[in-house]
Amino acid sequence: MSIIQTATEKMRSLPPQQQQEVLDFIEFLQNKIAGQNTNQEHQEPISFLSAAQQLAGCVDGGPGDLATNKQYLEGLGSE
Repeated sequence: MSIIQTATEKMRSLPPQQQQEVLDFIEFLQNKIAGQNTNQEHQEPISFLSAAQQLAGCVDGGPGDLATNKQYLEGLGSE
């Protein structure tokens, strides 16, 4: 007798409330397995620099270097 057949026979002998609990547990296990598969499909983490490299230079206009306005931070922290 296979595991499924044995489990089916034993489940039939349970009252409906416990049969529902068995079904809930099976669904819990299926969700747990699905969650593990989802975690395995994630890509390896990469640095912010690597992720942002494709965006470099995508904005037209503006200063080429944000450090060109030297007066912007003048006096910061002096109070």
